[in-house]
Amino acid sequence: MNAPAHSPVRLAVSRVFVTGVKVQAEIGVYRHEIGRVQPLIVDVELDAPTNASDRLAETVNYETILQAAQALAAEGHVDLVETFAHRLAERCLADPRVTRARVRIEKPLALAPHATGAGVEIVLERA
Repeated sequence: MNAPAHSPVRLAVSRVFVTGVKVQAEIGVYRHEIGRVQPLIVDVELDAPTNASDRLAETVNYETILQAAQALAAEGHVDLVETFAHRLAERCLADPRVTRARVRIEKPLALAPHATGAGVEIVLERA
């Protein structure tokens, strides 16, 4: 139900998110990581204004987040998960409606068998 035009209700923030995206990427700086793919688990959260419209074109389609992560992984070797996260956040911010991008990248095999994962989380915002 839409709020009346004179309603004191205001949208504070709208977050679009995708969690647990699994991609295979050539990533790492160690000799044993060069030339082979490893799994990454990607979580993305985007702040973008929304309205009460029921039209997909008026939203940030979370399918584009999945496609951006897959495309980035397909581009070839990246040394650091930090770099991967930063590039993915920048791609998400290419949509002018996105004001903030939080990207978390987990590299499950990084410290195996001593840890279930390691990674990085970054947040980029429009200036």
